[in-house]
Amino acid sequence: MTPRTRPRLVFTPGEPAGIGPDLAIRLAERRLDAEIIVAADPKLLVQRARRLGARVEFDTFDGDGNAPQTPGRLKVLPVVLEQEVRPGHLNSACGCYVLATLRRAIKGCLEGEFDALVTGPVHKGAINDSGVSFSGHTEFIAEITGGSPVMMLATQGLRVALATTHLPLSQVSQAITAAGLEQTIRVLHHDLFRRFGIPEPRILVCGLNPHAGEGGHLGREELEIIGPLLEKLRADGIHAIGPLPADTLFTPKYLEHADAVLAMYHDQGLPVLKHKGFGRAVNITLGLPIIRTSVDHGTALDLAGSGKADPGSLDVALETALEMVRTLRLD
Repeated sequence: MTPRTRPRLVFTPGEPAGIGPDLAIRLAERRLDAEIIVAADPKLLVQRARRLGARVEFDTFDGDGNAPQTPGRLKVLPVVLEQEVRPGHLNSACGCYVLATLRRAIKGCLEGEFDALVTGPVHKGAINDSGVSFSGHTEFIAEITGGSPVMMLATQGLRVALATTHLPLSQVSQAITAAGLEQTIRVLHHDLFRRFGIPEPRILVCGLNPHAGEGGHLGREELEIIGPLLEKLRADGIHAIGPLPADTLFTPKYLEHADAVLAMYHDQGLPVLKHKGFGRAVNITLGLPIIRTSVDHGTALDLAGSGKADPGSLDVALETALEMVRTLRLD
């Protein structure tokens, strides 16, 4: 492997009919002290650049050199797409291509070819319609890399991690176990320290039920599972505060002294975060042997090829990945 003087990130644009290819083209506007590689079909990118009226030169990535991202040029790691793509129109036959870009990028991260993976938005329905069971990036990446994945979204002044991810609400309570929560909180604590350089992370933990169970009158998970587990972790030196009522936890009184919040389920914590920073937030997968960040939005099919795609979240995802790479190098 050629020694590198600057970080090398690989970007997977995701759903080819969505705004992912548009965001890849917008990367050519950036100047970064990092090498950015786009894992995609070159023909797709050429077609989208023409539609957008963007003047971009494409270079095939061959692993040599370590030049920074410069305006007007993109390095492309070719992954063949054998289907026709119309911006804004899903084609489930493209699902295998989307997963192929991810597999190639993940392989490169595991082998040290890339320092981090940044992912664009995928369409879960289209991938499942292609005949592949797919619940999300987080789960798919973990199947390949191993580790204990924890999903965390972040924006300026707020990080929210999840105890459970893409589950129906009816299944959340049974998924809240002492063993699962302990693993999640230990991963969160470890990665806040090692990948973000926070010496003694302070983690606020939501209760599962309204008013954190109201002393057992609105649910007993706080008394029987969450509370005892937090006492155990505090005895081990982890600053895990709670369980706290989710309806008052997301206020300055609590957040100004916190490094992260652990929500019990997807829609308990993420609506608050996205209200605070939609378009300027990043999705981070902790607990993996690789660094992975992602945009915080969907495929936006209605904007594909229009030139109106906002690259703000991708910018934050790139900057966060670079921050994590640099923190690890200092470790």
